[in-house]
Amino acid sequence: MTIHPGTEQRLREGFRYLNRFMLLMWRLGLGAWLNAWPEVLGRYLVLTHTGRKSGLARRTPINYALVDGEIYCTAGFGPISDWYRNTQANPNVQIWLPDGWWQGMVEDISDDENRLPILREVLIGSGFAAVVAGVNPRKLTDTEIDHLTHPYRVLHLRRTQPRTGPGGPGDLAWVWPLTTMLLLPLAMRKRK
Repeated sequence: MTIHPGTEQRLREGFRYLNRFMLLMWRLGLGAWLNAWPEVLGRYLVLTHTGRKSGLARRTPINYALVDGEIYCTAGFGPISDWYRNTQANPNVQIWLPDGWWQGMVEDISDDENRLPILREVLIGSGFAAVVAGVNPRKLTDTEIDHLTHPYRVLHLRRTQPRTGPGGPGDLAWVWPLTTMLLLPLAMRKRK
């Protein structure tokens, strides 16, 4: 199955807008909520990587799977994905998970003999996203998945040390108490 270039462009654009929303939710401290229904909505993490040209920190929400306690993800648009290219130029990353924030390293394991079983788990972990992209990991054979996902890159995200402090997930969580403080007097005011 080949995706028409126009369809692929619309799909990439749609995911770009969805990613902006998901990143905002993570920054507001709601990352765990995004992972509340993984069977349908998928499992999400945020990967902070360094732009290969700009040198600036970039954040990308990504679907993932835990396989034997290790984190795996895929670059579904293949090696043209900017975040993939950035992590290949500099594999040092930060990983925001629902249960913590980690310093880590990215390793492309696309040529590993376990690529297909790991990729299937990542695709299952992506919930609706894989199905929207035309890949149903619960129904397809290994041969069909291999054919449909040939350009996909499979990545191992290795956690190296826990992180804390400013600049991580929930860095905009201060918005909630401020909003409550501003809106509570309005809600408590008696209506005349």
